[in-house]
Amino acid sequence: MISFVLLLETLLARKENIYSCPPDRNLGNLQTLENNTSVMSSVVRTGAQLIRLRKLMASEVPPLAAYIIPSCDAHHSEYLASCDERRAFITGFNGSAGTAIVTAKEALLWTDARYFLQAEAQMDENWTLMKEGQQDTLSRGQWLAEHLDSGANVGVDPFLMTVTEWKSLKRSLDGDNIKLMAVKNNLVDAVWGLNQPERPNQPIKPLELKFTGKSWEDKVQAVRDVMKDKKADVLVLSALDDSAWFLNLRGSDITYNPVFFSYTVITQDKVYFFANDEQVTKEVVNHLKPEKDVANIVEIKPYESITGFLSSYRGKTIWLSNQSSQALLLSTLGEKADKSVNKVIIECSPVTIAKANKNSVEINGFINCHVRDAAALCNYFAWLEKEVPKGTVTEISGSDKLEAFRAEMENFVGLSFATISSVGPNAAIIHYKATPETSRALTTDEIYLVDSGGQYKDGTTDVTRTMHFGTPKPFEKECFTRVLKGQIKVAQAVFPTKIKGNYLDTLARLALWEVGLDYGHGTGHGVGAYLNVHEGPMGISWRPMPDDPGLQVGMVLSNEPGYYQDGEFGIRIENLVHIVKADTRHNFRDRGYLTFEDLTVCPIQQKLIDPTLLTQEEINYINQYHQKCLDMVGPLLREMGHQAGLNWLIKETQPIG
Repeated sequence: MISFVLLLETLLARKENIYSCPPDRNLGNLQTLENNTSVMSSVVRTGAQLIRLRKLMASEVPPLAAYIIPSCDAHHSEYLASCDERRAFITGFNGSAGTAIVTAKEALLWTDARYFLQAEAQMDENWTLMKEGQQDTLSRGQWLAEHLDSGANVGVDPFLMTVTEWKSLKRSLDGDNIKLMAVKNNLVDAVWGLNQPERPNQPIKPLELKFTGKSWEDKVQAVRDVMKDKKADVLVLSALDDSAWFLNLRGSDITYNPVFFSYTVITQDKVYFFANDEQVTKEVVNHLKPEKDVANIVEIKPYESITGFLSSYRGKTIWLSNQSSQALLLSTLGEKADKSVNKVIIECSPVTIAKANKNSVEINGFINCHVRDAAALCNYFAWLEKEVPKGTVTEISGSDKLEAFRAEMENFVGLSFATISSVGPNAAIIHYKATPETSRALTTDEIYLVDSGGQYKDGTTDVTRTMHFGTPKPFEKECFTRVLKGQIKVAQAVFPTKIKGNYLDTLARLALWEVGLDYGHGTGHGVGAYLNVHEGPMGISWRPMPDDPGLQVGMVLSNEPGYYQDGEFGIRIENLVHIVKADTRHNFRDRGYLTFEDLTVCPIQQKLIDPTLLTQEEINYINQYHQKCLDMVGPLLREMGHQAGLNWLIKETQPIG
């Protein structure tokens, strides 16, 4: 095993260099490299930075045969501040998932099916795309073992690797006598130099009890009860959304994600909050003063002091999250001659699980904000039906207009992610983002896919609708209807309490599989309550999620099957749902059964539906869903005087015969 004391020494030596960063990069176009010259114009040239990186690798002591660049920050966030976009800087690919490995002669990027087309469009000839999930693609550990000589050194910044990832990769390399090394300074930071963006330092704000439904003091007590059961003396929260939810605070350090850079440490008699002094306002200080129990006193400490602070708990039982705690944190708990070794619990944080199980106030907030969000969407789609035939709407101007409609709604704070506004072949890139170079005009001849969402103080939205403003082709209608059948199958599913989400993934694909079609992404992800639009630990995917505690009442997830015809069109239908108790005739072993209830209340365009492919039960579901949309959203549109949006809502919610 790695000597964590040695690792700590190297990390403390670089403490002042923990944070450095990369620039936002424009997404590539959606058509294949062979037939679209605009794609080529979006390719990012990386030769110069690779030369500099390889020189730094060779100058390390000992020299590095390979260097790993993960897609995360020191808190293992999915979405990053621009200063932490190291992998995007070195590869040119700016999707949210992927890992780069650079050797003396090769440069490779591993990413999943959501980003295959985007990565091919953005990366230059220096890079090889490793398509995760395909049978002939080696894992990162396998590739390193096969391509490096015995005795080689592989470097990585341990701030950017979880304990679980470190141990797993180390095991896979040890058998081939390849050493995984903690690198003193991040080499990509050194290549980036003075051009790196500044680290965000935005004010932190308390979130009112009327939105959270539970005081932070009550959350502290609930977590301490779990810690007692686990016999844990100390719990470390390193995921940014965990600290934000736990202390009922929100920020804006990461675009679209109302979080801030911090750590929180909980013991049985104290709570320690590690954040930059400039971000902690008097309002926050007053918010963190307990009303009663002195054990709830929160001591605010400098953000950078987390490493040295944990070293004072040697000999105690420390609970670290396996998905968000870096090898850095574990390294601080290593053995010393005069101290006993810590017992370390490495598993999903109780705060992560509690955050996923929304309380009644949070669920009501989700319901209410989705009504307002749907009103904005109805206004947008009514506007599109009027403007698209004129040929004046582009992917970018359309997404801007949608944001303007959302901004009219109560409690709106901002978008929950960059809007995916995509036409025709652009929609075949699953996480496409239009740029001035790639933006296309919306027409009456091509499918339009818009995946968008808002951050409201009472909840977070994420909804995808696929539209056609002319006459869709028969194959487009068939694909759309088969995606819809899968979406309905998941929405109507009844399942045992705490079943893992991946068991439901097949339901969404059956209608596509019947004719030899499929999609390459998961079917559902968790969603935060005015927090990250992607929230663990549960989800619905063909990939098992190791931290999934099983589906439970109060969890909010997306239901979003799709189909993508490369170079032609993309289809996705996405609703957010929450889990409620199901009324079943039987109750096997008193386990309890659950089902989903739709939160999203925006109609599904009927023009793209082929009713001949639907069962009567599916038709009934669509009609009932559309009646719900009309009943919940219609009154708000009337109240706000949005007649065009109301007319569109009424038109699209007419029953299917």
